[in-house]
Amino acid sequence: MQFLSDNAAPVHPRLWDAMRDADTTDAPYDGDALSRSLDKAFSDLFGMDCAVVWTSTGTAANCLALATLVPPYGGVVCHDDAHIEQDEAGAPEFYTHGAKLMLAHGPHAKLTPDNVAAVIDPIRDDVHRVQPHAIAITQATEQGCVYTPDELAALTAYAKAKGLKVHMDGARFGNAVAHLCCSPAEAGPAHGIDTLSFGMIKNGGMSAEALVLFDPARAAEAKRRHKRAGQLQSKGRYLAAQLLAMIEGDLWLSNARAANHAAAAIAKAAGDRLLYPCQANEVFVTLSADEREGLRAQGFGFYDWGADAARFVTAWNTDAADADKLAAALASL
Repeated sequence: MQFLSDNAAPVHPRLWDAMRDADTTDAPYDGDALSRSLDKAFSDLFGMDCAVVWTSTGTAANCLALATLVPPYGGVVCHDDAHIEQDEAGAPEFYTHGAKLMLAHGPHAKLTPDNVAAVIDPIRDDVHRVQPHAIAITQATEQGCVYTPDELAALTAYAKAKGLKVHMDGARFGNAVAHLCCSPAEAGPAHGIDTLSFGMIKNGGMSAEALVLFDPARAAEAKRRHKRAGQLQSKGRYLAAQLLAMIEGDLWLSNARAANHAAAAIAKAAGDRLLYPCQANEVFVTLSADEREGLRAQGFGFYDWGADAARFVTAWNTDAADADKLAAALASL
């Protein structure tokens, strides 16, 4: 009974079908018909003009986005629990050729105008200090919480007033939209987000993520960086096919809803043990070492989260019976 990560889930069958359909002769790299249709498909999804570059990993999508927004001598404000800080092995600094991550603190791994101001206000405006150029946020956050449209509007208004760009790490963007019951635009782009890494792999995809640029004029630079980073695959139509299959018929959203539903059942059973509100597909629970050992002995797979907690992650294909068994096991502790 697997709750280690949504990365452990299989590929959705519709994506295999889409890749088989794409298995014909076409132009190489990103010149094929499917890759060339991505801009319009995602523009229709968000209701605004955008340019899309496929990448093979979320790390690449995040870091290429930051590299288009921030010069090597600039800074990026992010939460100290952000994926770009904790889990990308210095890739943001590598892709940007040296831009500095500036760490903010706050509950539920969220940035607010106040906690961003606490980081950047003390910075002198002179050549001896790295100056901030962008803010990077995660939707849903690394603690499984979701920015509301009002929170996003406040943060992006603050960023604009300070002359800062905004990148959104959307590894679990679909789960956030499913929780908010809003349009994809209202979960981020409508509020002035500059770039979005639209996560597909955690949500039923195989090997393709979407770097979405809401200023299409930035696409040329992003594509040059994309090639230089070794991300321009020669048979890009197979990546494009995955992205298009995910957004066709809102498969990305129905997959996210299924994962959220399973997580909600587990979170309800956790009760007072719940560390953070469960608003997406991650459940963080206080558990002793003995309790974790006991759950693993019953066949549940999950990650420890520090000395006294565990993280359970559901996916698009999580078996409802497995989720119910975990819920019952947690409720019985």
